[in-house]
Amino acid sequence: MRFLLAIDDTDQKDWPGTGHLLEKIRKNITENGWGITDCITRHQLFVHPSVPYTSHNSVMCFAGEISQKEKIEDIIDLTISYLKRESAPEADPGLCVVFPEQLKNPEKLITFGKKAKKEKLFKKDAYKLAEQLSIYLSEHGGTGDGVIGALAGTGLRLSGNDGRFRGKLFILDEKTKYSVGNLYKYNGIDKICSEEGELPASEEYVFLSGKVKTVLRENQSVLLVKKQLEQDRVIWENLEHAEIKRY
Repeated sequence: MRFLLAIDDTDQKDWPGTGHLLEKIRKNITENGWGITDCITRHQLFVHPSVPYTSHNSVMCFAGEISQKEKIEDIIDLTISYLKRESAPEADPGLCVVFPEQLKNPEKLITFGKKAKKEKLFKKDAYKLAEQLSIYLSEHGGTGDGVIGALAGTGLRLSGNDGRFRGKLFILDEKTKYSVGNLYKYNGIDKICSEEGELPASEEYVFLSGKVKTVLRENQSVLLVKKQLEQDRVIWENLEHAEIKRY
């Protein structure tokens, strides 16, 4: 049985980020044998002076699989213990758990996530939707406003077309040449394409540099590349940090 788990608003300045905390939770679930988990995605929410946030106003989410639905209680208890123990003193943590296959109207959750990227939402709106869709949503300190981002994060992950994966595939100081075929052998790359969907051939080459990350598109981990003209020839390069930040 597939589930989505998101947490938000667990940190403060000079405190380990929410992604760092969620990674601990994810690994602990696997170590306990409660299920398998997928990589964490980071989803950007609305940035505005009226919305309190630590640095970037992003939420973290991962997908998982459990064979027994009862195990979700263990997972929730584990997550809450981490939130209470390791969230920052000034944080307003929220937790959301969703079983996508049980949602009668998944589009409502996806719409909430998309709205959270464009406008300020309120805690009462999050709880109202969670009740309508029978979604687990809880707060664990401070104002509890993290429930807004946590609910939005599950919606954005559910959409399959938002966010970038936590961590870096490569950190390269200099431009480095890779064949497309060999890149597909790396764990964490499901697809290599341009933002318009153009696919480089397996025998072509991609020049990678800087911090190389993948994004979530069509429920896949996608390395986005772009065509560049270099010495009168067309080559492929990964998107720069400023470009990948759009995701």
